[in-house]
Amino acid sequence: MRRFLPLLAALLLGACAHPPIAPAPQLCLSSDGLLRHLPGTQLTVSWMHSIEKIRWEEDWQLDDGQLVLVEARVRGSGAGMEPAPGARLIDGVWHYRVPRREDRLALTHSPFTAGYTLCAAGQCRPLVDWLPGLPEIAWVDVRACAPAVNK
Repeated sequence: MRRFLPLLAALLLGACAHPPIAPAPQLCLSSDGLLRHLPGTQLTVSWMHSIEKIRWEEDWQLDDGQLVLVEARVRGSGAGMEPAPGARLIDGVWHYRVPRREDRLALTHSPFTAGYTLCAAGQCRPLVDWLPGLPEIAWVDVRACAPAVNK
């Protein structure tokens, strides 16, 4: 009986063991070899419209490895900035929701327009502060990625 106890224990423990849980994806910024993991799974991207000089904001969140647009806001209207159907004007800001899922967001960084501001987990910073070393002109992808591994 003694020699069967270790085998029985191994069988019982193996039957109760749960498969490893894959870590949930998180948000990442990447551009030409630069990579930055962002805190949390929600992100607000804001910028000034290059012609109208009106602030635009979009709230995104990760869902099943994709970015989902939760809500967008624009503080006015003008050149290519008409509010979406069903938008509500609240205190001078148009709020709207449109169904949109993306594998990635492509942001352009350039000295020719005002830069993006990104807010994640309550931290709002210019894009260049989130991704130090960003060249003067660059494409930046926002996407789901594997969680950072602490060493």
